Amino acid sequence: MFPKEYDVIVVGAGHAGSEAAAAAANMGSNTLLVTMNLQTIAQMSCNPAMGGIAKGQIVREIDAMGGYSGIISDKTAIQFKMLNKSKGPAMWSPRVQSDRMRFAETWRLKLEQTPNLDFYQEMISGIIVENGNIKGVRTSLGLEIRGKSVVLTNGTFLNGLIHIGEKQFGGGRAGEKASTGITQDLLDLGFEAGRMKTGTPPRVDGRSLDFSKMIEQPGDAIPEKFSYSDETSPLKNQRSCHMSYTSLDVHDILREGFDRSPMFNGAIQSLGPRYCPSIEDKINRFADKDRHQLFVEPEGWDTVEYYINGFSTSLPEDIQFKALRQVAGFENVKFFRPGYAIEYDYFPPTQLKHTLETKLVSGLYFAGQINGTTGYEEAASQGLMAGINAHLKVHEKESFVLQRNEAYIGVLIDDLITKGTEEPYRMFTSRAEYRTLLRQDNADFRLTPKAFEIGLASEKRMRKMEEKKEKSESFVQFFKDTSASTDEINPIFESRESALVQQSDKMFKFFARPEVTMDDMRTITAVENFIEENYLDVEMIQQAEVQVKYSGYIEKEKNNADKLNRLEGLKIPASFDYSKLKSLSYEAREKLTKIKPATISQASRISGVSPNDVSVLLVYMGR
Repeated sequence: MFPKEYDVIVVGAGHAGSEAAAAAANMGSNTLLVTMNLQTIAQMSCNPAMGGIAKGQIVREIDAMGGYSGIISDKTAIQFKMLNKSKGPAMWSPRVQSDRMRFAETWRLKLEQTPNLDFYQEMISGIIVENGNIKGVRTSLGLEIRGKSVVLTNGTFLNGLIHIGEKQFGGGRAGEKASTGITQDLLDLGFEAGRMKTGTPPRVDGRSLDFSKMIEQPGDAIPEKFSYSDETSPLKNQRSCHMSYTSLDVHDILREGFDRSPMFNGAIQSLGPRYCPSIEDKINRFADKDRHQLFVEPEGWDTVEYYINGFSTSLPEDIQFKALRQVAGFENVKFFRPGYAIEYDYFPPTQLKHTLETKLVSGLYFAGQINGTTGYEEAASQGLMAGINAHLKVHEKESFVLQRNEAYIGVLIDDLITKGTEEPYRMFTSRAEYRTLLRQDNADFRLTPKAFEIGLASEKRMRKMEEKKEKSESFVQFFKDTSASTDEINPIFESRESALVQQSDKMFKFFARPEVTMDDMRTITAVENFIEENYLDVEMIQQAEVQVKYSGYIEKEKNNADKLNRLEGLKIPASFDYSKLKSLSYEAREKLTKIKPATISQASRISGVSPNDVSVLLVYMGR
């Protein structure tokens, strides 16, 4: 029924599992993707959107390395927005509203067209481990499938428990059963487990809404796209979202259900995502606020189903319905299904290496919500890295790890395994100390060469990246080499209320002024001629503008990153005995022994390890 042994077995086909399977298979591993339901591959369990603050950068990084999330997002987008455009480019974050049904369908078709990838539908109830090495998985029907490596991407399904008011029932998602067995196997092997909670809002019938009472939220006038490849194109037509607000009346009705809320009556003990709280949590924690925003998001091009972003809840369904009918535009709302909360098992990620391989079992990898993260994008990026590293280990090649100054993905994984997390982890730009380097516009420069070297990114992608880099750099050099006369530049300065100049100078100097834009510079004939003669596209032009206007900041961060890399190069043996370093604080000894950092740099980021403790390590290592 199955080959004698797979190179990589991926358990779960959400965003993490789909990227893991695609990566391993595309790199040449004989791969099996096992899921409880082949009809829900890459299902958007919560909001129908990809990207957003910092998450958009992650999707672009996945795409730059040859993952599929960016391509699928572009192909199934119904709206595109570049968020934070009023801020500097380090903060710009792409986001698409997606067609939920087409997203899942397109992912499945893309996976089916991937060589080396097999599929099987059944629940995995256990793992097979011999002498500390993974050997395969066991299905609920008792079948044993042998594998050289296994990637667990179980999402919210491990012992999932759904809450709606006082009602509880097992499930990994609405209408789908929970997964059992794996948690106990892992506990028996010595893993530490915990519980987390997330939630989702009601889905409603758009035909019952009055959009005239809401504020329209259109997409960008000139939409861009996620993928660097030529496989996708920017949207020509878009669907609008809408915005409404809760009120004090809505809050009063919601409070009527607090005594039946699992959030407040003790039924839910675990922590939910801090930055995506339920509506009952918001009105309880922020009692001084008389209203909260609700974003009314279409679920696709043709469906009438809408997602009520900002109204995540586990209150009784009658309270949800009664309260939502008090929101402007929702007076006659009809529900497709109520919101709910879900509790599920996770495994603190300090039990992992930077490759996402577990420290306890060789060849076993964790990715996604099993590691305590929240969000499709965070999950997909972990899946990609776990799939890559599972393939590399099986084929006895060097592992692939991204540093904090190389990618948001590197920040994400380092945060998880170094600091751990007791609440669902969400990525923000503020978590990245080198965010000026980790922009959404240069993910291909940063990561495509690395992915090409390990055999994931295609040669076509590599050539396209090299052309973009060469042409954008030549454009920057043009600004450095070419002068503009006062007649050419002063009208621009005057229109921008900027100080006029008395003599000509290099364009680079003029363009570096914060108030001057690329559109301004393109009014100079020589600039527009250069663009046309060299066939520069939008990305090349944008890249040149960033390099000119932020060159000082970029150089400063590169210098800081170089200092970090020197500490990253100072390795600590995995078997190092911290107990013999009596000069370390007790807390540092305890934390270092538990986490076993791979480098001095990682050790310095562990909560409870002081600069003095780092100095002790450096002295002992003879540095």
